Amino acid sequence: VQLQASGGGLVQAGGSLRLSCAASGSVFSVHSMGWYRQAPGKERELVATITRRGSTNYADSVKGRFTISRDNARAMYLQMNSLKPEDTAVYYCNAMILQDEYWGQGTQVTVSS
Repeated sequence: VQLQASGGGLVQAGGSLRLSCAASGSVFSVHSMGWYRQAPGKERELVATITRRGSTNYADSVKGRFTISRDNARAMYLQMNSLKPEDTAVYYCNAMILQDEYWGQGTQVTVSS
């Protein structure tokens, strides 16, 4: 599975961004997808995940502000509202096939105060 993330950028606090992740390859074997982020000097952390059946899971820090969605097996999105400076990070999309993980390149999100 190949993943391509896009949609990052610079936004003021309180603003919104929508990230996209395009998947190609053996996408019909993917059982869950997700977004992770890594801020400078910090470990990569879970932002949100979504299963093939549409079940979602969010980090407490983004609940009520971010929404993860999937159009089909080839597209995943992260709508980010009410952005905060602490949301600044490189955001990565992830796909799981059984125990195998696949990662896309990151997209930078910078939130100015």
